[in-house]
Amino acid sequence: MARFGRVLTAMVTPFTEGGELDLDRAAELARWLVAQGNDGLVVAGTTGESPTLPDAQRLDLFRAVRDAVDVPLIAGSTTNDTGHSVTLTEEATEIGYDGILAVTPYYNRPSQAGLLIHFRAIAASTDRPVMLYDIPIRTGRKIGQETLLELAHDVENVVAVKDAAGDLSATAHLVRDAPDDFEVYSGEDRLTLPLLAIGAVGTVGVATHWCAREQAEVIDAFAAGDVARARELNARLLRSFAFEGTDAAPNPVPTKVMLEVLGMPVGSCRGPMGPVPPGLADEARAVAAELGILADAGAGAAAH
Repeated sequence: MARFGRVLTAMVTPFTEGGELDLDRAAELARWLVAQGNDGLVVAGTTGESPTLPDAQRLDLFRAVRDAVDVPLIAGSTTNDTGHSVTLTEEATEIGYDGILAVTPYYNRPSQAGLLIHFRAIAASTDRPVMLYDIPIRTGRKIGQETLLELAHDVENVVAVKDAAGDLSATAHLVRDAPDDFEVYSGEDRLTLPLLAIGAVGTVGVATHWCAREQAEVIDAFAAGDVARARELNARLLRSFAFEGTDAAPNPVPTKVMLEVLGMPVGSCRGPMGPVPPGLADEARAVAAELGILADAGAGAAAH
């Protein structure tokens, strides 16, 4: 059993029409996502627009979601500043989060030696398990294979990686060489099934805002050895994976549009994410209708 669950969603952060943090809707959204089949949530990750959240708002969001649900919660408590990351991680630990998502420092492109210092400092600041987040397309720096393995072997509470690097061969070698209890989570929805094939235990998804149950079925089918069924189910989700982020509408813009279509409006994104391109809501309706979730999800949102 994956320590945080099989299907987690990197939750969007709700804002009001005026762009203010909407804590009531954040709590409601967290409960709704759990009802839709998520085993756990990542709060204030990149999909949660963490770079636009001042510290006080990020901590208020942590508290609101922690109070709302009783599932594993992972705090997006890190930035590209090591000292700042340590402080936020200490706060998230005190609030009662179950794990920490430690993203590679973005923009400043530290050396691998610098990454080791950064991640070791974060891990030392908490007694909670730490999931590294390797997403070089956004951060500009890959966590090197030797760096990942050193952290996995030498730092007791570095227990997992959210893998959005897109290098399946490297991940296969990581699974082979890391400790047996080190876990790989897919950080790229379209690669979840291939990553399962080389040893991933679950996903931290974006499309799982609206297809968590369907993604869980893929994972269950694969785990049961029914690869043909897993492929069939995964094929039904390909349009969702394509919808969740494009050059014209990068993540999380499409997810916020989809949630509005499903009856769970969470406001617009803060700048620089946006604006919503024409026709995106129509595409969201088509994606939801193809999965057969439009009516059911809308009713569930209304019930909450």
